[in-house]
Amino acid sequence: MAITKEYKNYVLEKLECLDSIFCRPMMGGYLFYYRDILFGGIYENENFLIKKTVSNEKYQLPEELPYQGAKMMYLIEDLEDSELLRNIILDTCKDLKPTKKKS
Repeated sequence: MAITKEYKNYVLEKLECLDSIFCRPMMGGYLFYYRDILFGGIYENENFLIKKTVSNEKYQLPEELPYQGAKMMYLIEDLEDSELLRNIILDTCKDLKPTKKKS
């Protein structure tokens, strides 16, 4: 099931608390980046998920599979608390490397 642009725009609006956020469409969903670091996405059922890292374990977020055969990720249920959302994403990105730029 394809993700609606309205939901993608809603998530982007909630992520305005961070600079350098962008997303790219991918296979009916959207991948989200912070300063060129892929940290999560919107997948089936319009769920906003982020990668599991050591630094974001402390938030005790619920786990969910983004799609069949994928690695488990954390579900972000509360997009309204912008300070918490910002901290979760910053902590997540501490443990991830930027994506390689295509030449």
